[in-house]
Amino acid sequence: MSKQAFDKKIEALDALRSAPDRAATANQLRKALTDRNNFLASKAAAIVADLSLSDLMPDLIAAFERFLRDPAKSDPQCWAKNAIAKALKNLGHRDPAFYLRGIDFFQPEPVWGGSSDSAATLRGTCALALVDCPLDDLTILTHLTDRLADPAKPVRIDTATAIAQLGSPAGGLLLRLKALAGDKEPEVIGQCFLSLLTLDARESIGFIGRFLKVPDEDVRSEAANALAQARQPEAIEFLKSFWEGALSPEMRRALLLSLGASPLPESTDFLLAVLANGSTQVAEYALAALAPSRLWSGMRERIRAVVEERNDSALRQLFEREFQRVEAV
Repeated sequence: MSKQAFDKKIEALDALRSAPDRAATANQLRKALTDRNNFLASKAAAIVADLSLSDLMPDLIAAFERFLRDPAKSDPQCWAKNAIAKALKNLGHRDPAFYLRGIDFFQPEPVWGGSSDSAATLRGTCALALVDCPLDDLTILTHLTDRLADPAKPVRIDTATAIAQLGSPAGGLLLRLKALAGDKEPEVIGQCFLSLLTLDARESIGFIGRFLKVPDEDVRSEAANALAQARQPEAIEFLKSFWEGALSPEMRRALLLSLGASPLPESTDFLLAVLANGSTQVAEYALAALAPSRLWSGMRERIRAVVEERNDSALRQLFEREFQRVEAV
């Protein structure tokens, strides 16, 4: 296919998003899903989902099956299968058989010096979709357990998210075990913490607080960030003790910014105390972290009073600059 012909097909597909004739649009998308070009098929699948054309779910499944044949050649980079799985999930397809195929699918493709799997997005999408399928929790968690050990970081993160969405207390045990076993990517452990808080915040705070003392600074940062998002006063107490330790400037900045997103008054009080008593650099971090709360009733004047009390020109300039920006919005 020439580039000109390809571009015309893309333009025709994009035009379907605003086409008035729904039946004609569905027919054109049905045809596009049979296209041998995996990018065009992926584009069609995304539009099917965006237009909520649930009648085309059988066509999506048929296209998926076709791209499973000689997949590295028929669907390089897994573009079509990724888009189809996402479309089916968004359209409410709940047949577990489809997602059980995708959740364990790997697609190695040749790269310089070896091969690389391109199906990580597919496995992650299927993990997230499986939790809404009519299967018992044990069956779902069995498959999710495998994906917690997936070689691809995004899949492990999606799986930890899926476990929280399932809402089963047994899932919390898997997340605890994963956190304790560790992961080479701290973000995975961070998502385990957040998922534990989703399942049971009060029961998880103490467990997550233990990770504030581990040697790995990145894991400590993930634990601190999760606790700052816990929206539980008990979590703030853990963070106050953590703050008194030997922390890097980067860690202090990240912690303050995380606290700035919390609606808890305890978080605001802590940030104001840091603004009042911290070094100029740390106080600047605290002032930036307080930015989300500056439009709350009375907060602007509370922050201004602390800044004026310090009589620090750098802080005063930062305060004025931040509030001028807000007023201009």
